Amino acid sequence: MFEEMFDTYCGLKCSECEYKEKNNCDGCITSKGKPFHGKCEVADCAISRNRRFCGECDSFPCETLKNYSFDKEHGDNGARIEHCKALKAEMVKKGKTRD
Repeated sequence: MFEEMFDTYCGLKCSECEYKEKNNCDGCITSKGKPFHGKCEVADCAISRNRRFCGECDSFPCETLKNYSFDKEHGDNGARIEHCKALKAEMVKKGKTRD
């Protein structure tokens, strides 16, 4: 199942998040967009647009996602955006995209 390929809306690799274990976080998708730090704008947007992750959105990558990805303190210099691109490419290749 493709949902197993991603565990966040934004493309962050939840399994690699340094905050997950120490904050007892269930993850973004599992918590329905309310991870350990509370409300997430990226998750709220994906949920409201009925997207499994940001890579499925017509606006990808939007300013909200870019702001998260390139945040000076907690960003990843675009790694989550690249992960979303790779996930989408794999899904398209296997013909499992959602309209």
